Amino acid sequence: MNTNIYITGVGGQGIGMLAEALIRAADHAGLAVKGVDTHGLAQRGGIVVSHLRIGDEVYSPLIPEGDADIAVALERHEALRALNGFVKDGGTLVWYDTVWQPLEVRVGAAPEVARETVAEECERRTVKNVRVRVDDLPDTRMQNIALMAAICREGLIPGIKKEHYEAAMGDLMEGRMLEKNRALFARLIG
Repeated sequence: MNTNIYITGVGGQGIGMLAEALIRAADHAGLAVKGVDTHGLAQRGGIVVSHLRIGDEVYSPLIPEGDADIAVALERHEALRALNGFVKDGGTLVWYDTVWQPLEVRVGAAPEVARETVAEECERRTVKNVRVRVDDLPDTRMQNIALMAAICREGLIPGIKKEHYEAAMGDLMEGRMLEKNRALFARLIG
């Protein structure tokens, strides 16, 4: 069985770190995984995406539109965009409820997306809605770890367990940063 994961956010939110952590967690679980990122707009606050495909019958890292089992979004506008573009009916949307206003919202050309809009679209499409918001998050750069904890807690990626996510964090971080992120992860998975 293959699992297609589409990750999106705004440059600077840690999309690359989250994608790499999920790739390494899959690797620690003994699963075949392919991934590809787009980083072009990361320095300008633009949209950044990663495609991850886990399974033995994966021949390309790119996920066709409408074929993602899971979309992970680090921002509300990107959550709605991922939901409408990549998540298949019956899939799952895991999203961090924060807003980094896109340019069209800042200049008044488009309204800000409401969390209710995301929830209503999930319900209409029978997509599992996993909204994440940690009010006492020690550092906004840890939103990606909060999302990874939700993915683990919900058991969304078959074959990947808590110890695989923890090992992936150990691959990518060290010292105080690793301690803080592991502590947040442990607290959020319960």
